[in-house]
Amino acid sequence: MKKSLLLLALLLTAAVTVSAQKVYSADHEYQAKVKVFVVDHEYQADLLVYKESHDYQATGNEGKWFFVDKDYQADVTIYFVDHDYQADLKIFFVKHEYQAGWKNKSKKHLMYGNK
Repeated sequence: MKKSLLLLALLLTAAVTVSAQKVYSADHEYQAKVKVFVVDHEYQADLLVYKESHDYQATGNEGKWFFVDKDYQADVTIYFVDHDYQADLKIFFVKHEYQAGWKNKSKKHLMYGNK
């Protein structure tokens, strides 16, 4: 019984950790978990990102991001680089929520929480 409760607690904790996409944009590269480059065209992207207007809308690891003001509020800290070859992840901002999602799922692990 104790093992089952412990396992359940760990699974719930993991689910909470990986579900949110509250993102903080760091001022310096060394502060970030993921280096991100914004591409010019959708076909160049690993991830299509939709910027949510409220934090509760930014759920799952499917490209629905809410940018927070403080690093301690974030699930993932990113840094925007100047060149595509510097990036861990290439993104394209889309205009509609339904367009968000992974084009290169092998990079999905990058956006799981860093806290």
